[in-house]
Amino acid sequence: MLAGCGSTDQEDHGGNHVAEISTSADAGPYAGRELSDPRPRPDFTLTAQGGARFDFAQETSGQPTLLFFGYANCPDVCPTTMADVALALRSVPEDVAARTQVVFVTTDPARDTPKFLGEYLARFDAELPNRFVGLTGTPAEVESAQGAAEVSLAEAGGTMHATSLLLYGPDDVARVMFSAGDTAEEIAEDLTTVTGS
Repeated sequence: MLAGCGSTDQEDHGGNHVAEISTSADAGPYAGRELSDPRPRPDFTLTAQGGARFDFAQETSGQPTLLFFGYANCPDVCPTTMADVALALRSVPEDVAARTQVVFVTTDPARDTPKFLGEYLARFDAELPNRFVGLTGTPAEVESAQGAAEVSLAEAGGTMHATSLLLYGPDDVARVMFSAGDTAEEIAEDLTTVTGS
């Protein structure tokens, strides 16, 4: 799905925007949208808010991980999503919150410096056991990360971007995703499901 911090249900698999294939209408084990084709944890390396390189696959391997692509100046979808994630993590069992990684990859690397991303994410993750990780890089690196995660490439300087919030389980596979309109309660429910808690 692409949003110009507005919303459409689109995914990109090679330059064209096509409808995301999911089984949201079926009663499955998830509150979010079950992916008809589960996605392996992607392999990409970007720069974290502290300035160090962050190998996503290696740093998050075996941990429940929420991955989102957006930008810090977004007026609606991005801050709402991060707020919902924070609320979900505050409502799940403490051990689930402590194991869960949240990674926010900017689609606007020209403006979202590591320092700026750190300040932005600090608005949401206070008092959580794991701080949110903000990642940036060159435009080519950010595009490569989006491709690895199988989300639409951002357009319009990063302001038209995928609104998919992917949940990878401890088995390093995403079987469920969320989008604008899904609730903190649904995210919390599926975190509990994928962690077996």
